[in-house]
Amino acid sequence: MNELMSKTVRRLALLLGFLLVAAGLGALYPLLKGPELANAEWQHPWFLLGLLVVPPLLWRSTFGEDARRPRLLLGTIVGFAGGPVGARVWLRDLPAALRAVGFALLVLALGRPLNAIVPQSSEEEGIDLVLVLDLSGSMRAVIENFPEDLARLAPDRERGVRPTRLDAAKATIRDFVSRRKTDRIGVVVFGKSAYVLSPPTLDYHLLDSLVSRLQLDLIDASRTAIGDALGVATARLRRSQAKSKAVILLTDGDNNAGELSPEYAAHLATVVGARVYTVQIGAGDQAEVQDGFDLFGQPRYSTRFFPVNAELLETISKKTGGESYVASDARGLQASLHDVLDRLEKTKFEGNVATFEDLYRYLLLPGVLLLALDAVLRALLLRRFP
Repeated sequence: MNELMSKTVRRLALLLGFLLVAAGLGALYPLLKGPELANAEWQHPWFLLGLLVVPPLLWRSTFGEDARRPRLLLGTIVGFAGGPVGARVWLRDLPAALRAVGFALLVLALGRPLNAIVPQSSEEEGIDLVLVLDLSGSMRAVIENFPEDLARLAPDRERGVRPTRLDAAKATIRDFVSRRKTDRIGVVVFGKSAYVLSPPTLDYHLLDSLVSRLQLDLIDASRTAIGDALGVATARLRRSQAKSKAVILLTDGDNNAGELSPEYAAHLATVVGARVYTVQIGAGDQAEVQDGFDLFGQPRYSTRFFPVNAELLETISKKTGGESYVASDARGLQASLHDVLDRLEKTKFEGNVATFEDLYRYLLLPGVLLLALDAVLRALLLRRFP
């Protein structure tokens, strides 16, 4: 009985040693991220309850394995007493230790540890600008020369229906926003009145989503309040500290509504240090507009008169130190917006970006390797018979 107890104690001591060795092997890679793992935030803490399975798993792979061995009744085992006892006998519990520690590491990896926020400082350059988009009825007019890179950003149309000026403006703005990285962009829309769609922001995904949903029937499109729209856009930039502040006005009409004159709105822009860049959509007063469908389901178009005040747009831009553009087609509209950026001086500022680092791989890899080592040892070196 005493001999059996001493063997059990020796085996437990060896098992403890094997566990320490396995834990040491498993900790080599995680030690590279020791401080971060120690202070990690667990995204899925309920998975850590799986650690309760580790002790039963260890017992089943050691003493539980002995209980499942087949037995043969013999009259005496004196003949086996002098038999050789090799290293395999002493190492028989090593695979169990590897398996238990490997399983524990996999459970910890499922908990998905994230390190604390790591702020990264970087010097960036940016511009503060507001895009002002005309949503008056004249934006229903047809526009030509729609490039493929813009067509994918335009809303779906029925077969045979040609793109409109609003389609081109929305696609151009979405393309413009997608190319920005550190420019704060706001959007103002206007018809008879002006509305802030978004203040200047770096949330380009939000801007893209808002612009893509714009339609002519969202606001009163019966008139065009250019002065009010410029005033609202200028108000969005009055507290900006950027060197370059710009308002880009996209319109195809003349000011015929609102309480603020375009000239006075341009004066307000100079007060806050913002330049106004005007982009006239369309080359003339006449344009084609879809007028329903014919009896065969084909779109029908008619020519309508939409007055354009090119002199007013040029006056606004010159008064504020900006430029005036005429975009007769969609490609010209795209080129106009990007030419504006080439003329603006970017502001350097220091930005702090907070990031999270996923640390699960530092636990997953050693866990998998320990389980693989367990399988190799059981298959090749420490096989049990039968």
